[in-house]
Amino acid sequence: MSLAVLLLAHGAPERVEDVEPYLGYVRPGRPLPPAVLEEIKHRYALIGGSPLLDCTRRQAEALQAGLGVPVYFGMRNWHPFIQDAMASMQAEGVRRIVAICLAPQYSKLSVGFYFRRVQEAKVALGYDAEIVWTRSFHDHPLLIAAFAERLAPLLPAERVLFTAHSLPEKILEQGDRYDAETRATARLVAAKLGLSQYDFAYQSQGLTDEKWLGPKVESLLDAYAAEGVKRIAISPIGFVCDHVEVLYDVDILFRNYAAARGIEITRAGSLNDSGTFIAALADVAAGKLRGN
Repeated sequence: MSLAVLLLAHGAPERVEDVEPYLGYVRPGRPLPPAVLEEIKHRYALIGGSPLLDCTRRQAEALQAGLGVPVYFGMRNWHPFIQDAMASMQAEGVRRIVAICLAPQYSKLSVGFYFRRVQEAKVALGYDAEIVWTRSFHDHPLLIAAFAERLAPLLPAERVLFTAHSLPEKILEQGDRYDAETRATARLVAAKLGLSQYDFAYQSQGLTDEKWLGPKVESLLDAYAAEGVKRIAISPIGFVCDHVEVLYDVDILFRNYAAARGIEITRAGSLNDSGTFIAALADVAAGKLRGN
């Protein structure tokens, strides 16, 4: 039986010219107002396009080298799409697939959505391979170690702020475990580093009128300014590679917001293809391949 791993990521445009068609996949049938579209293009221009595709490719190559089985990757909203990756696996005779979303904390609204896309592709292709789902690895010791390695060079700091991507607040009413898992990851990284004090906030809220999980990063920065804090370290523990939510939201938006309040921000480097992070993925995948 041919075994393989499928890594799932959001997808992002590498060029500013691709932002509009990319958003067409993110928001099918719901075009953004022209001013909002231009603002998003401006953000991608400032960071030189998203490195997400290249980062995911390097993660897949490193995982394949360490694991010794084929590793494919597919994007939910950009090329190569999840169905493209599934078609390649089908053509190459893969019969058992371990699916891992490159988001450590599970939410039905996020990771669950990726899994639905995989299932839809399987049906569309008439592909009868077995799929083993990896719902979460938010507390894996090697993931925690990888985040700690990136944050350690910034310590000590006046304040340490862990962040994760916000989701609509309604998920809490549905018993979703995302909020508990993001906070657990932060707590475990803090414990690994012996931090007696740290804060947690959500970032990158969506462009909708509904309530999103908080507190917002900006509210914490306001509180720090009121306390006279001058220097903080941010660790985005909800993300595993560089992309717009890190390179723009943290490195530009929050840094400028903080500077206007007399605060300097330093950021822990993204995991990207960190050897410790790849080892975490390999351990997760190996366990699933063994049936654990």
